[in-house]
Amino acid sequence: MDQIQTKSLPLTARTIYSSFPLIQSPVAPAHTISTPISFSGVGLHSGKYINLKLLPAPAGTGIIFRRTDLNNHPIQAHYNNVVDTTLSTVIACPNNPSIKIATIEHLMAALSGNQIDNIIVECDGPELPVLDGSSSQFNELIEQAGRQTLLAVIPSIKILKTVRVEHKDAFAELNPSLYNGLSLNLSIDFPAAAIGKQIFKMQLTPENFKTKLAHCRTFVLKSEIDILHKMGLAKGGSLENAIVVENDTILNPNGLRCENEFVKHKMLDAIGDLSLANVRIHGEFIGHKSGHSLNNLLLRKLMADKKAWCYLPSSARSITPEQLVNFSYPTHQIQEA
Repeated sequence: MDQIQTKSLPLTARTIYSSFPLIQSPVAPAHTISTPISFSGVGLHSGKYINLKLLPAPAGTGIIFRRTDLNNHPIQAHYNNVVDTTLSTVIACPNNPSIKIATIEHLMAALSGNQIDNIIVECDGPELPVLDGSSSQFNELIEQAGRQTLLAVIPSIKILKTVRVEHKDAFAELNPSLYNGLSLNLSIDFPAAAIGKQIFKMQLTPENFKTKLAHCRTFVLKSEIDILHKMGLAKGGSLENAIVVENDTILNPNGLRCENEFVKHKMLDAIGDLSLANVRIHGEFIGHKSGHSLNNLLLRKLMADKKAWCYLPSSARSITPEQLVNFSYPTHQIQEA
């Protein structure tokens, strides 16, 4: 990652603050970042050098991507805008599907893990920088930018019945849960001895995401690299941004960062993919050998079944759109509450 910068930019809305902490609650406040931040890096699949900016946004914005090299066309981070799930999650502009942004899942996971619900992401290339192949540096940048709590409630849904999608021996499902938030239970099974069968369970909280998942890297089998190159993928891949496995051997000189790093990265991907629901999900995700495709199909099936979920009631702390009219950003860096 090159020349990380934080700087104030001219913005146009007044931020409303409160003393809300980061909480796991049926009704939770919305957040954005305190200070714009910019950085650069290489795209995993395109191999292109890409500049990225993260900008604060007022409540109700959601997560919006903009291609600054293509007239700033906005693309909402939404499951309906996913157009490709081949080894990454790709979203496109509904009115112009040729305008795409790929490999969004690691940033989306970091935003979800930090409960950042409103933000504008600007990039000047076809995908986001891969950085080190995990969400760790995205997580650090978000922490460096700081967090603003907005006097508004993020839409949240409660899972009422099991919704499941399958493909061969792989599946993904969402179930009702007593936990206020999202819990995850994921298992994988690879023929490569260095990976094998792994399982990991976790409740999604900012602390758990930071300490247990954020640093876990994407991975690839050495035997698949030539195939990926022929498909026009993994042009920016290296031992600096991916774990490379050959049978029972990890080819990265420093080995793994933690036990079960493979299944933990798959869980990181799932968190990024599920965040495209545009609501906070209160329920239990269970997956076996699931990936971007099944994760997206699961959201589509869930949201299409109105009996499978319900919105949680709004908080008394929420405000009306009229109260946001005079919204404006400060010109100085704001310290996290």
